[in-house]
Amino acid sequence: MSVAFRRESDEEHLEPKFELPLPPGPNPVTARGLAQIEARVAEYEAAVDAATEDDPRKAANRDLRYWRSRLASAQLAPAPSGKIVAFGTSVTIEQAGTTRTLHIVGHDEGDPATGRIAFAAPLARALIGNEVGDEIEIADSPITIIAIETPKNR
Repeated sequence: MSVAFRRESDEEHLEPKFELPLPPGPNPVTARGLAQIEARVAEYEAAVDAATEDDPRKAANRDLRYWRSRLASAQLAPAPSGKIVAFGTSVTIEQAGTTRTLHIVGHDEGDPATGRIAFAAPLARALIGNEVGDEIEIADSPITIIAIETPKNR
């Protein structure tokens, strides 16, 4: 019989499920970020326990493996001094007449919509190590550092 007439199983047409990629390098976290990772582990452990079907259980297990590896590799970063931009600081910048505050955090805690940027993001890398009053040129647009603080619940 020709291969053209052979019925293929539905399994052959499913997209493969890959593990979630882990960011390269160290995994520094703020205390807030560590608490978020711990909450995610608990959330996915509950999802695995509650899953009654195979596919949702597999998906929850995949996410659980990711968050457990992030928890195992998490390194609580020391509190920054607040004198220079560093991991865990909040930095207020002015760019093109607009002022905004950014919080430099770990990979898993990053959420640009709320002003939390991962320490490995290009803007964070450009800001780290600078002081109040320093001006940085990014994409032909100067950025001035107005204030640096160390949040109490970093």
